[in-house]
Amino acid sequence: MTQSKYLPILSIFAFLIFWFGLAVFLQSRLFPSPEIVARVLWQQCESGELPYHLGVTLLRLVVSFTISMLLGCGIGIALGRSEKLNAFFDNWLIIFLNIPALVTIILCYVWFGLNESAAILAVILNKVPNVIVTLREGTRALDKELLNMAKCYQFSRMKTLRHVILPQLHPFLMSATRSGLALIWKIILMVELLGRSNGMGYQLHLFFQWFDIASILAYTVAFVSVIQALEFWVLKPLDNRALKWR
Repeated sequence: MTQSKYLPILSIFAFLIFWFGLAVFLQSRLFPSPEIVARVLWQQCESGELPYHLGVTLLRLVVSFTISMLLGCGIGIALGRSEKLNAFFDNWLIIFLNIPALVTIILCYVWFGLNESAAILAVILNKVPNVIVTLREGTRALDKELLNMAKCYQFSRMKTLRHVILPQLHPFLMSATRSGLALIWKIILMVELLGRSNGMGYQLHLFFQWFDIASILAYTVAFVSVIQALEFWVLKPLDNRALKWR
């Protein structure tokens, strides 16, 4: 158990060594070494550019993620509990799941203008269907005997939700959360690239025009590091706490 604790750190070191070796072998400006990327990352942090644009993107992520999860969970549970609602809205769900993110972003900008509301709406429309599907399947998998037991013991709705429904939906909620974070930040970058004047996506677009690969990788490393920190310091502790009963 103690040895396995260090495996993730060893894995990161192995990746860095592989990256460094490949950079030395290629000797190309288009494939900078970890040392060059780290230097650029430090310079961008010192100038204040990276913290500002990273903060803007993270704010958009928090707002769009929160709204998407609330809407998606509510609708998904409703569809999972009602066969009639599910039959009526199932085709809508399939349509929204298959509309490309790029199309949604363009339409939102055309219809509502190049503003913050349109950007957030585009992200929400792309994420909500995935949350709905995950929570719908989770609700369908609920143990009916446990629900009947709660009814027999006259549990209140809040007590039933807290002690019967949420523990069973926990794996589906965590799955929607993790996949949501991975999907939303990619969509936000596209939203910023197409119609915003700040944020990580906007900066990456500028670096692409300048063929500045080191800065592209530096910004990528910064954002991935934040998401990984969120995973280890927020999501995993929540996961462990919720599953303590096992």
